[in-house]
Amino acid sequence: MNSAPEPSPHHQPKRVLSTTAAAAVVMGMVIGAGIFRTPQLVAQSLGGEGALMLAWALGGVFALIGALCYAELSAAYPDTGGDYRFLREAFGGDAAWLFAWSRFAVIFSASGALLAFVGIDYLAELVPMGTLTRALVAGGMVILLTALNLRGVQTGTRAQIAMVAMDVAALLALGGAALWLAWQRIAPQQVATAAMPPVSLAAFGQSMVFIMLAYGGFNDASTLSAEVRSPRDMTRALFGGMVLITALYMIANWAYVRGLGMAGLASSEAPAAALMARAFGPAGETAIVVCVAIAAFSVLNALIIVGGRTLYTAAEDEPALAALAQWDQSKGVPRAAILVQTAVELALIAWGAASGRGFATMVDYLSPIYWLFLTMSGLAVVILRRRQPDVERPYKVPLYPVLPLIFAAACAGVLYSSVVYVGWSGCLISFGMLALGFVVRTALRLAVRP
Repeated sequence: MNSAPEPSPHHQPKRVLSTTAAAAVVMGMVIGAGIFRTPQLVAQSLGGEGALMLAWALGGVFALIGALCYAELSAAYPDTGGDYRFLREAFGGDAAWLFAWSRFAVIFSASGALLAFVGIDYLAELVPMGTLTRALVAGGMVILLTALNLRGVQTGTRAQIAMVAMDVAALLALGGAALWLAWQRIAPQQVATAAMPPVSLAAFGQSMVFIMLAYGGFNDASTLSAEVRSPRDMTRALFGGMVLITALYMIANWAYVRGLGMAGLASSEAPAAALMARAFGPAGETAIVVCVAIAAFSVLNALIIVGGRTLYTAAEDEPALAALAQWDQSKGVPRAAILVQTAVELALIAWGAASGRGFATMVDYLSPIYWLFLTMSGLAVVILRRRQPDVERPYKVPLYPVLPLIFAAACAGVLYSSVVYVGWSGCLISFGMLALGFVVRTALRLAVRP
């Protein structure tokens, strides 16, 4: 069998990461603040316990299928660019550039800013902070985690393993709280609310936007595919990580419903804190608030680990960006690319703070673009199987082409629902930034013309 086309000669990261380290990044990219915030919105959309649990289970199935697709792509095309390499091979350089631009200017930057806001918002439950103070502390956390990761990929991933362990403990604590309430024979919380309308297809679609936001992020771990010790390690990390995440999310949602009831869940802006307070009092509430903040910073740390790698890879293909195509061999990180990515995150934190809608502004900004490119990556599995059949694939998606097409269709459905959710104003900003990528690339090409 032939191997995949080789990456640029500047591509020389070392294969030093274990399956455990890669799985920690996968889980850290996914288990963030979403599971502690979105269940309320899902409960408001669906109303019934059965529909809620079914929706979260379907989300887990779709995410697991997606992980299998990315396992094949990562094993066949190991590259620090992740999706950038897959999209370049399947759709050409223009599509790959737009993805790299979108990840730099929209997806990763907005995700990092979003998570910084979430972490600080939860910490503000313990230490009251004004809008300016929150923005400054959020920016400080981004700078601190960036400095940590610039010390080296091993340092960053060790910190990631520790923070992911805290995430898992927090979700298991929610299950423990619900079991404690059941053992004490304390009935679910009774909250008076308006009658929920019957579940509609539109409502189910809207709920999937929030659910897949909580499950999203596993694809970004593919940027480490050239740094794991073997292709099989990336496959194990993606598959094993998503199985564990789905199980933890089902436990958490069962716990919310058992402890708070559907009405209580739908009316609580911080269901994890409400559940722990009901089971264990103020001490339980304080503990979970700290854990949620750590969960947010865990994903932010994972974003910094992988965030600069796509920019670094794209810079190798653009002579005008040569300064960003530098790999620090001693630390195992693309130093310049990470610093530029951090600068954009800080700018978005300032924008979110100025808008007064930090978290919501970032969700509107990134959702449509994120699901557009995830749909294309799902289709890339099929396209590359047909176009490059002789490329060695250490792992292949089972039930091909059914599973890749199901994943692409599911992503397209969430894309449609996210467009409906953010409305014209959100799409104008999000897709306007995508269009700006064409302008930037043209300017870069003109800058190096003799």
